[in-house]
Amino acid sequence: MLHVVFWEPEIPGNTGAAIRLSACTGSMLHLVRPLGFDMDDTKLRRAGLDYHDLAHVTVHDCLDEALDRIPGRVWALTGHASTMYSDVSYADGDGLLFGRESVGLSKEAMHHPRVEDRLRIHMVEGVRSLNLANSASIVLYEAWRQLGFPGGR
Repeated sequence: MLHVVFWEPEIPGNTGAAIRLSACTGSMLHLVRPLGFDMDDTKLRRAGLDYHDLAHVTVHDCLDEALDRIPGRVWALTGHASTMYSDVSYADGDGLLFGRESVGLSKEAMHHPRVEDRLRIHMVEGVRSLNLANSASIVLYEAWRQLGFPGGR
């Protein structure tokens, strides 16, 4: 199983989309507090549609707690990296760590002892970032593809 970690997410719609992503890929979604919304938020529920019962979601009090639940390597996604997400060989149990929508990952999170490497997503010059849920989808689907889409149809 692959793992997606949202460190201190702020926008309920992104987390709702990630809940749906978790259900569709069989991945585990880890949310690290503080959250910028309540888990019962209407926008979160709407974005996740009726996939909440099909997704694997855990809320953690701190980053260490979340990363302790990931059996494989942890890859931090940031615009402050030279390695592209597409240049990595992913393995079952790996985790993908994403930061807050407004500021990304803290330096502490990017350099956490569990982080194997920092990765970036290809973009054209002059743009700052992709939407959080879109970023998670891009990288998660590449990792899942490399694993042969286990559990997929």
